[in-house]
Amino acid sequence: MIVVGVDEAGRGPLAGPVVAAAVILCDDGIDGLDDSKKLSAKRRAALEVEIKARCRWGVGEASVTEIDSINILQATFLAMTRAVEALGVEPGEVLVDGNRLPRWRWRAQAIVDGDALHPCISAASIIAKEHRDRFMADAARRFPGFGWETNMGYGTAQHLAALRQLGPTPLHRASFAPVAQLTLI
Repeated sequence: MIVVGVDEAGRGPLAGPVVAAAVILCDDGIDGLDDSKKLSAKRRAALEVEIKARCRWGVGEASVTEIDSINILQATFLAMTRAVEALGVEPGEVLVDGNRLPRWRWRAQAIVDGDALHPCISAASIIAKEHRDRFMADAARRFPGFGWETNMGYGTAQHLAALRQLGPTPLHRASFAPVAQLTLI
């Protein structure tokens, strides 16, 4: 049976897409997998290269427009669906980090802290985080001043100060309170 691990990155930030990854681990596994947030940037980057070279993987995104249109939870589910579909195979079971599942045609389980418990979800966590971090680092060059190269779009003091001073960019989520409140001022 084909088991797929799925995780997302970027539900909480004020800017950028939400990204999900789906991974089918190689038969002999990958050493050192863990929740991406527990790994150093250097270790995550090395593991991403190994996962992509040895495993089947897919990435799905939901754009800022989609997030603002259908809400962050539904956009996350959309990104997850796109990631699983990007694999190009029908999974026997999908293991999802978290406590909620999209409405899928696939058999699936939501697993709280799954990225620390199941290597296939850990691998998906790493792929999703690395993908989104690269997107935000590139966005930081296009929209300087927000600190996205380090805060990845989260609402840090630097990001909020820049948001007040510079105003929102096309990558800001207008439906998120700190961004939406600017339009009320």
